[in-house]
Amino acid sequence: MSPKFPAVTSSEVIKTLSKTGFKFKRQSGSSHVIYYRQEDKRRVNIPIHSGKIIKRKTLKSIILSAGLTIEEFENLRKS
Repeated sequence: MSPKFPAVTSSEVIKTLSKTGFKFKRQSGSSHVIYYRQEDKRRVNIPIHSGKIIKRKTLKSIILSAGLTIEEFENLRKS
């Protein structure tokens, strides 16, 4: 059975990814930020739309780009 995708906003994604070592690198325009992890040189592009839930496909892409599974992301988000 596939795990359910959490319904999260961009601020929740940023908090969760910062727990895994991602740091703010730069902002691309007014609607996207780029976070970077030095250890493995991973880069994640996160859309910023205040208060809106990130779409499932976009969230899946963010999680995979960060090198996480959905379960790991959900556990980090809850901790």
